Formats: sequence, structure tokens, C-alpha cells
Amino acid sequence: GIHTATDNSISSATCDVIVLAVKPQILKIVTLALRDVIHSRQQAPMIISIAAGISCEHIQQWLETDIAIVRCMPNTPSLVGEGASGLYANPYTSEQQKTIAEQLMSAVGYATWVAEEHLIDAVTAISGSAPAYFFLLMEAMIDAGIKQGLDKESATKLTLQTAMGAATLAKGSDVNIAELRRRITSPGGTTEQAILSYENAGLRTIVEEAMQRCADRSVEMAKEFS
Repeated sequence: GIHTATDNSISSATCDVIVLAVKPQILKIVTLALRDVIHSRQQAPMIISIAAGISCEHIQQWLETDIAIVRCMPNTPSLVGEGASGLYANPYTSEQQKTIAEQLMSAVGYATWVAEEHLIDAVTAISGSAPAYFFLLMEAMIDAGIKQGLDKESATKLTLQTAMGAATLAKGSDVNIAELRRRITSPGGTTEQAILSYENAGLRTIVEEAMQRCADRSVEMAKEFS
């Protein structure tokens, strides 16, 4: 029951929603190719863009029309139905169209709206790019476990299960993250030593700086590719 085509203009001639799921480097080319077919329609579709950094205003300028545009920043866990997406709608987007956009993204995980477009850059930093942060931490934990004598398979499975368990516990808990951490960190215990090491190394500052650089790059990409 799914109709496919190799020509975007054919697919875009009748659909209610066009999802621009391309890299920001080629978004302009793809969007310009849709301009004529969108102008020929009596009822304009809604555009959903997942391209990082490119504003609704630029997409609107390329299409040369006032059109409903939703910017969305999902992440790769959407592949397994556990995504996290931030959405922003421009003023031409109706409430019905916003509902459709939210339903689409909620089908692959959690979706939330932001009130101002620039906050999509923050969403990119906290969820869009963030799976890679956790993968990096898991890599480091696996390597450390191997150095302490575990075989690679055991170190990997223990790390992945612990990451999943921690996230599941936090998601279902009625207390905040800091309290969950405190409950594990007994004074004078093993966990305390690990936490002190992280804190002394400036983990919070490292995370803040990394997320800021991620958001800044999103802003830079808008200038480069638009």
C-alpha cells in the first residue's frame, strides 16, 4: 500500500506532508527542485525538515511562498522506537498540521515542541547529537573493564545492560536524576570514589562545553549551507 517514486516532484504533487530528510549540505538543491510543483498546487503541503542548522526562513525563501514548515531534530535511537525529537513550527503552520507532525515523530519515540526556533540548536546538542556522547562513554567503560581483566564480551554486555538499566530506572522514577545518583553514592563507598574522580576532572564543565560547541556548530552550518 506504499507508493514510491524516484522523482521527488512526482511524490510531492499530491502528498499532505513533505519530509526533507537530507543533509544540510544538499537541502537547498532538494528544496529548489520542489518549488514549481508546490506552486502548482491549490493546497500547499506541510514541510518537515530534519536538516540541522537550516532555518524555516531559508526554506521559505527557497520555495518563494508562505508555507507551513516544521523543523525537527530527531536522533538515531528513532531506528528502534526510542528516539527523542524537538520540533518548532513556523507561524504558517496550523494546529492540525502541528498535530500531524507530532504524531509522526511520536511514532518513533518522544517528541516535544520548543517555542523559539533557535532552541532547535539546543535540542541538537542535548538529544540530536547526544547518542554519540553516550556511545563514547560506553566505549571508555568497556576499554577500562578490559584493562581491569574482563573479557571484551563481558565488559560490553555489562556496560550496555547498565546503560539501559540506568536510563529505564531514571525514566520510570518519581525522583530526579541527582537524587538517584545520591542514593547509589554511599559515603566512603566505591561509587563515591568514581564520582569524585569525575567531578575532580571537571566532567560537568566538559559536558557543558561539548554541548555548547555542538549548538554553535549548528548555527555555523546555517550560515555555510543556506
